Amino acid sequence: MVLGLTGPNAAGKGEIASFLAGRGYRLHSLSDIIREEARRQGLPAEREHLIRIGNELRASGGPGVLAEMILPRLTGQEVVDSIRNPGEVEVLRRLPRFVLIAVSAPERLRFERSLVRARPGDPQSLEEFQARERQENATDPKAQQLRKTFGMADHVVDNAEGIGALHRQIGELLTALEG
Repeated sequence: MVLGLTGPNAAGKGEIASFLAGRGYRLHSLSDIIREEARRQGLPAEREHLIRIGNELRASGGPGVLAEMILPRLTGQEVVDSIRNPGEVEVLRRLPRFVLIAVSAPERLRFERSLVRARPGDPQSLEEFQARERQENATDPKAQQLRKTFGMADHVVDNAEGIGALHRQIGELLTALEG
């Protein structure tokens, strides 16, 4: 089975991916494909560069190009993180047992989590965070379309209550999917 993860910035996708890794799933991220390209271009892996490079890759290879590039790496029980475009979902749905999980959390909470994790290039103000969110919800099919991708999810997990509640939800979902 291949589980896909989508959702807005700092919603908890990485936490879910780590939890699933502890359950034997191998981790992949479409962002890894973009980071590899950033390294080839000699650019730091900052969010602003990654968004631009991802959009450039989609412009040249189509909306599902990142998923096409990761398909050869998927050989068993896998997690694919950072699914941000409907074209990527469409490519991954070709797999026999693909399940898309969307994770949500309130904007203010996600902003606070973003500040705590302090990744390079993460916004330092709520206004910057909101502007980045608008950028990640474009209507251009070659850009990130998080809202549209979120709407394609098979399951939605709410991460407003903390890690324990999140792990419980994912554990229950796994039991249902694997049962």
